[in-house]
Amino acid sequence: MAANRHAAHDAEAEPEQPDYSVLTDTGLKTLEDAENLFSDFSPERGLLFDLPQITVDASGIEQVCRLAKTEPSLDLKMLHCLSCVDYEEHFQLVYFLHSLDREQMLVIKTNVPYENPVLPSVAGVWAAAEWYEREASDLFGVTFEGNPDSSPLLLYEGFGGHPGRKSYPFYEYREF
Repeated sequence: MAANRHAAHDAEAEPEQPDYSVLTDTGLKTLEDAENLFSDFSPERGLLFDLPQITVDASGIEQVCRLAKTEPSLDLKMLHCLSCVDYEEHFQLVYFLHSLDREQMLVIKTNVPYENPVLPSVAGVWAAAEWYEREASDLFGVTFEGNPDSSPLLLYEGFGGHPGRKSYPFYEYREF
């Protein structure tokens, strides 16, 4: 029994390393190319299931996305999806990028503080980001500096709160 407690404690102390063997050769090359290309932005490599993933600082997200799109070794010309995750102590923005020519995807993540969730818009890189950012703004209260249209996308003007947040009081909400 004591051995099990020690094993559990050791497992908590050291985070499990991703199994990069799930990546194809192209996926592994994409991850390595991205890590090298984004070296000025302190990238942290990882996996999202079987997709290569890089986490970068929020202040550099616009430059990272522009490089991901324009660098021929990545050629990630399509923003597949942009989503926001509420971890209660911070938000994580997740960008799913796709290279049609290389038939490869890359996930880029960045964290923003819960109290002041502000980061640069990537709508200048991919026009589709404008609506994804507006959705994250409506639901989570994330501000995207430089987004050309900050009007509500899903909620009406003057809606109180951000219903995507875990702290949103759904049981107290009354529509009429």
